[in-house]
This record gives sequence, C-alpha cells and structure tokens, in this order.
Amino acid sequence: MLHHLAKRQKIIVMLAVMSGLFLAALDQTIVGTALPKILTEFNALDKLSWVVTAYLLTSTIAVPISGKLSDLFGRRLLLTSGIVIFVLASMLSGVAQNIDQLIAYRALQGVGAGILMANAFAIIGDLFDARERGKWQGIFGAVFGLSSLVGPLLGGFLTDGHAIFGLMTNWRWTFFINVPVGAVAFSLIARYMPTIIDRTTKPVIDYLGAALLTVGLASLVLATSLGGTNGWAWNSAQIIGLFASTVVFLTAFVFAERKAKDPILPLRFFKVPVFNLISIMFLLFGMSFFGAIIYIPTFAQLVLNFSATNSGVILLPMVAALTVGSIVIGQIINKTGKYKIFIVAGLLLAGLGVFTMTGLNPSSTYFDLAWRMALAGIGLGMAMPVFSLAVQNALPQKDLGAATSSTQLFRSIGGTVGLAIMGGMLNNFLNDKLKDVHNEPFVKIAQQSGHGAQFNNIDANSLQQVLSAPAQDAIKGQLHGQQPALDAFGHLVHTLQNAFSSSITQVFMISAIVMGVAFLISFAVKEIPLKHHKEVPTTTEI
Repeated sequence: MLHHLAKRQKIIVMLAVMSGLFLAALDQTIVGTALPKILTEFNALDKLSWVVTAYLLTSTIAVPISGKLSDLFGRRLLLTSGIVIFVLASMLSGVAQNIDQLIAYRALQGVGAGILMANAFAIIGDLFDARERGKWQGIFGAVFGLSSLVGPLLGGFLTDGHAIFGLMTNWRWTFFINVPVGAVAFSLIARYMPTIIDRTTKPVIDYLGAALLTVGLASLVLATSLGGTNGWAWNSAQIIGLFASTVVFLTAFVFAERKAKDPILPLRFFKVPVFNLISIMFLLFGMSFFGAIIYIPTFAQLVLNFSATNSGVILLPMVAALTVGSIVIGQIINKTGKYKIFIVAGLLLAGLGVFTMTGLNPSSTYFDLAWRMALAGIGLGMAMPVFSLAVQNALPQKDLGAATSSTQLFRSIGGTVGLAIMGGMLNNFLNDKLKDVHNEPFVKIAQQSGHGAQFNNIDANSLQQVLSAPAQDAIKGQLHGQQPALDAFGHLVHTLQNAFSSSITQVFMISAIVMGVAFLISFAVKEIPLKHHKEVPTTTEI
C-alpha cells in the first residue's frame, strides 16, 4: 500500500492525477465549441459528429480494460501511459489536415482519456484508507464537475481567436492546451508515485474478454450515438445490426469471463450486493443526468432567450452547487465515516431538482431555472463521489482498479443510452406538438418564397435554425419593413417555444422518474463501516 508515503508526496501525486482527470473530462466538452470552425475549415458536415463519437467510443471501451490492467501492472504505469497517449493524440489532433485525420486522432485521444478516468478514482484507494477516501472522492467529483463549466468557456475563448504570448489562438488550441498540463502531470507522477502491484503470481491478460467487450461496447456506443441521425434511422438495418451485435458479443463476454483465469470484469463482483446496487444506480444516474441535463442550455437559449454564447455560463449554478456539495460531503464523510445517508439524500435532492424543472415554461426567468439547477447540483455533488467510495470499501484491495472502472463504465453506458432515449422521446414529443405547424401563417409565407422546407421535419436540432437569437435576428433582418410577415414570424416563434418547452419538460419528468427509481434502490444499500486501516496484501513496490 502507499498510505505510508509522506503527506506532501501524496498531495503532489493527487494534484498530478487531478490535472490528468481534468484534461480527460475537459475534452468531453471543450471540442463542442470548436465544431463550427472545424466544419468551416474542413467542409465535412457529414462526418462532423464522428469527432465527438470517436472520442466517446474509445474512452468508454478503455475504462474497464485499463482498470483491470492497472490491478495487474500497477496504477503508475497505466496513468503515465494514459497521459502520454492523451498528450500525443492532442498534438496530432491540433495539426490534423483533414476531417479523417482528426477523427482518428480523437479516437486515440479517447483511449488516453479512458485510461485516465478509470485510474484517477482508483488511485485514491491506493493512497488513502477508507475514511480519508471520502474527502478525495469529493474533491475529484468537484474537478469532474468543474470541467463541464470550464470546457465550453475555454473552448469558446480559444476558438474565437485571442493573442497569447504573441500567437493568435484558433480551434486547434483546444487540443494544444492539453500538452503543457499533461507534460507537468506526467513528470510529477513519474517522479513521485511509486509502482505498487497487488499480486503474488504472474499476471494473465484476458485477451478474449477484452476483445469481446471491445466489440460489444463499440456496437452499443455506435448504435446509441448514431441512431436517429441522417441515414441511421432507429429501424434501419445498420442500427438493428449494431444492437444485435451488442447482445451477441456482450453475452459471449459473460461466458468468456466465467472461464477466464483473470477476467477483465470478475463475475464474482456481482455476488457482492453493494456492487450490484451501486452499478444499477450509476446506470440510472447516468441515464437521468446526462439524458436530460444536456438539454438545459438549449432550453435556456431557445425558450428563455438567454444570450450567453456558450453553455458553461448557463450551467454555472449547477456546477457551482455540485462542486461545493462534493467537497463538503467528502469532508463530512472523512470525519464521521458515514456515507449511505449521502447517497440517499443526494439522489433525493437531484431527483427533486430535475422534477421541479417540469414547472418551467416560456414565461420563466433565468432565476427560475438557476435555483432548480442548484438544487439538482447539490444532490449530484452529494451522491456522485460516494458511489465509488462504497464500491471500493466493499471489495478487496486487489480488485480496486477493476471494481472502480466497472462502476464508471455503468455510468458511461447509462449516459450514452440515456442520451439516445431522451433525445428520441424529445423529438417524438416535438413531432406530435408541431404536426400542424404547416398551418402557421409564416410557414405558408416561407413556402411561397421557396424557403419552407426547413419546417417539414422540425426536431430539437433544427429548432436552433429558427429560435436561437442569431437566427431570429437574421430572419427579422430579412423581413425588415414587412410588418405582416414579422407578426407571422413572431407567432411562429411563440408556437415553437411553447412546443419545445412542453416537450422538454416531459423529458425532465421522465428523467426525474428514473432518478426516483435510483433513490428507492439506494435504501437497499448496506453501509459497510469505513476502515481506518487498510488490509495489507502482498505487493511489489518499486
């Protein structure tokens, strides 16, 4: 174990690991603000979504595999390898000459990010005993939440072009910014973190399990990410085939793990009630949180006419509450040793926060949205870090990496599936509420002028072409002096805003119900007393 390290050395290692985690989480959001500029430069609209999907795909796959490998070969090797891959891929992404290169480098970057995210939370279990882990899990949870705020802000700043050290920034800097921070993190981990390997026998890599899990997860991520997009209808042969592939390969993975000598995901984990319950709650949490929260900035911009240029400012109340909640609860757990109450209370507050969002409408103010986000953020900050703590406390030290990364995987799967489900439901609600939009006076005017095609199939994405502040200003500019057409456009905007508002509040209701199910399950979690001292297994330390 590493708890014998000097306090200063532990803090240095944790700062380095946190910086790596921050970069990995940051790149999930920072690239979003650069996509319009990337589109302009590469002129590849049909492949643009793959810039995001490639990263999500490989990072999801890398999490469980790298978690297990860290148990076999030590966290130090995996963390430094993850940083090297991430930094190298960031440099390559920044110099990409076409969209295909960028997609390939983003996929490589996702591998590094998955390794970092899998092992960042596991290293807490190596450095600290169970009572202290709560404090650091809370700090790491705050770092994860903070990245969602900083990502869009930093991405917008760099993409818009500003002089830094005499150089003008552009979208490529959203990748270059990772290089110096990653280099510092690598040097600190390489210098201050010893290698510790919890084993007495030669490691055996589960190649078959890794291959089956890779194909199964890849099929799932691709199906949920691409389903419903252009050329990839949910009932298309491609999507049905991907879902079938998911079932076949993940089923084969389960059978392979039963016979594996040292499996990627030991099935004995599922004999531990705490692991099962936390995994289910993390899955539901991911579905609810990522499936609904992602639409809050869109709601604020399209319905409340919030004029912020990026989503980071809009989400500030939630991120601030999440950050404070994570840190405060971590400190309380460190002092009291109690953690179940924070899972229960956190899921309750998060569910209530999302439920109160069902009361939003076009006449709501940003304050009405802000306090609801803050309530949900406090709940998320309370519960999210404790999930990993509970699992780490319930399983042996030798399984720390595999156990922690497995729960992170369930959260990731919940998020990708939740996005697909909630997105599909939102568009179905919209289609139902806008089935008579062709009767709108402005739509008839647009059809007469040959510009009515955009109103034939309106979904959550195409609404931005009409409801965003720049779009409204552009359309009003074209109608200058045509008062009847301006009045008709104003009526259309009102109709679309009401339709989107009522549709998204229905999504919030579904999200709240999912969070409510997780809340009910939380009562079944057995609180295992947090250990003051770690078990001392046989280790190899260098």
